Amino acid sequence: MRDDLIDLLWTGLLETLYMVFWSSLFALAIGLALGITVVVTERGGILPIPILNKVIGFIINTVRSLPFIILIVILLPVSRFIVGTSLGPKAAIVALSIGAAPFLARIIENSLKEVAGGKIEAAKSVGASPVTIIFRVLIPEALPALVRAATIAVIAITEFTAVAGAIGAGGLGSLAIRFGYQRFREDILFATVLVIILLVQIIQWTGDLTARSIQQRRFKRE
Repeated sequence: MRDDLIDLLWTGLLETLYMVFWSSLFALAIGLALGITVVVTERGGILPIPILNKVIGFIINTVRSLPFIILIVILLPVSRFIVGTSLGPKAAIVALSIGAAPFLARIIENSLKEVAGGKIEAAKSVGASPVTIIFRVLIPEALPALVRAATIAVIAITEFTAVAGAIGAGGLGSLAIRFGYQRFREDILFATVLVIILLVQIIQWTGDLTARSIQQRRFKRE
């Protein structure tokens, strides 16, 4: 039974890590693009476009308002179109990425808005273009906060994989439900929960360590 438990946990962990890695990568790319766009296009921003700002804000709020389990069901045809199937880890990556991106976009938006306005004005005064201000001022200045935002998002995606497991995505969530709960294997259920907790702790520790390291290097330069 012990060998059986280890094999099941290892397979579930690999599937979860696969989903978390790719979903986090895509969600970060989409969320960063959305967050930056919302900040720079608002009134008084670097490149104010109020109509675009409102449209993107509406889309972000709409997707965020949907419970994740409902979002997965809605996105099943999209997953089938993109990856050729609506089941398994690959299909879950589509829903995980789209579901986490708006959540991440709002956190990134708040992180970027914490950058001192004086630094942005200083960049404008020397003729810096909007693109230069974004990549030379906004993102570098907000980098520790952005790392923490990414950490929160990766942890949320890890939790979402457990929900996705309930409808055939695989991973530790599916293992806990199908083998632990439905087959009355308490050893699998508790072991799966423990692995998820440890995984979240490692992600949080790594994110905190990275953010502190960035801040320390910045203080040394200053």
